[in-house]
Amino acid sequence: MRGRRAEQGRTRQLSWRQQVQARLAAERGTCFKQAPCRVALLKPSSYFASMSSLGLQRVYGLFNAEDGVAAERAFLPDTVGDGPLRTYESGMAVGAADLVALSVGYELEMGDLLVCLQRAGLAFLAKDRGVGDPLVLLGGPLTFSNPRPLAPLVDLMVLGEADEVIGPLARIVARGGGRERILDEAASLPGVWVPSRQEEAPLPLQLARPESLACSTLLTPHTELSDMFLVEVSRGCHRRCDFCVMRRGAGAGMRLFSAEQVWEHIPDWADRVGLVGAAVADHPHLVGIIERLVGQGRQCSLSSLRSDRISAPLLDALVAGGLKTLTIAADGASEALRRRIHKDVDQGHLVAAVEAARARRLKVKLYVMVGLPGESEGDIDELVHFIRTHLSGLSATLGVAPFISKRNTPLDGLPFAGIKEVERRMARLRHGVGGIAEVRAASARWAWIEHALAQGDERLAAVAIAAYHDGGTFAAWKRALTSAGLGG
Repeated sequence: MRGRRAEQGRTRQLSWRQQVQARLAAERGTCFKQAPCRVALLKPSSYFASMSSLGLQRVYGLFNAEDGVAAERAFLPDTVGDGPLRTYESGMAVGAADLVALSVGYELEMGDLLVCLQRAGLAFLAKDRGVGDPLVLLGGPLTFSNPRPLAPLVDLMVLGEADEVIGPLARIVARGGGRERILDEAASLPGVWVPSRQEEAPLPLQLARPESLACSTLLTPHTELSDMFLVEVSRGCHRRCDFCVMRRGAGAGMRLFSAEQVWEHIPDWADRVGLVGAAVADHPHLVGIIERLVGQGRQCSLSSLRSDRISAPLLDALVAGGLKTLTIAADGASEALRRRIHKDVDQGHLVAAVEAARARRLKVKLYVMVGLPGESEGDIDELVHFIRTHLSGLSATLGVAPFISKRNTPLDGLPFAGIKEVERRMARLRHGVGGIAEVRAASARWAWIEHALAQGDERLAAVAIAAYHDGGTFAAWKRALTSAGLGG
């Protein structure tokens, strides 16, 4: 958080063009390309946050690999203003592109997406755009769960893993022939949803055998994972956590990339390497990959680390690679809750992980959800007891997020626990662990909005637009949801 604020503070002192020039000068691997078909790859988040997204970089590389197609990036502006939203690479107005490709990670980016569309000079609703406007494409992690609230805002979507669809879709757009022809042809592609042509969305794409893994296409120091080369070691998950969209049984499951494949994609000049995957710690050759990186004098980190997969060799290799903080997830506050949601981590795993961190003088971050179905004060108290018993004397942080039920999971359709109830449980946690762990809690109010978006349908596009025009605050969203009869 401090890094993001400092970066934003520095950039506010510069004009937009000066900000962009400074950032581009610090990047490695930027693609400056001219081509007849122009794609504006738009992320409704800041440059600082967006440039740590491996998915964004993957799509950037796939578009630019196509002859006759040039992709440029645009982000949520750092400051409020009335000027047109422009791309980084050439300063092209986003509204002048042939295709605007949106990458949306989670539900609450919907409000920022409207900001970006307004700054791009585009009507919010696809039906209100004309023949001279670019086609608007949606992709990203949100498409695995529930993209329906965004359907009225876009012309088409790529649902799920876009690796093998971006090329054919780019070629369809590059051939031209008008909006209707492009949409007709795109609707025949696997995993592509054209809401104006198809009432029901296809299932999200999950490749049984991805032809190639994702890795960084460019690096920048101006992001959370500063100058870190990211490489995918696995895709999907074989675990069965009921709250997770990527759980086993939801699609193709966990697909591993071999150690040799991973090594082929790591350049010699990469001093910092991040290994990425939904269940990266379950890779059978993970320790060997890390030890080889560390043996070459490189730093190494993981996107996640399950407490039941922590071993002395793994942790020692990570510490040698620069690990300072051990981050683990309990998810459920108690043993009973974890069993109920099929989170295959028990108290013994958590205790062993914390003690391993203590032995290596590591900081600890523990993540947990509150508001799970059937949760009681006793569950919260069990978590407090665990923290006071086992985290005392460590530099510890407790990250708390309200439970939000997602589509395409076994917990789909469950109600939100309630703003006041979630806040009460968070307060109980804060009081219980005071002096032992710093509590960083997500907003219960915005979690209520996120739950509405996660469970909603196309009607929420009008709700989001009304909230945007009303100022975009929580109160504005609440009024818009209540007015539409969706704020229960």
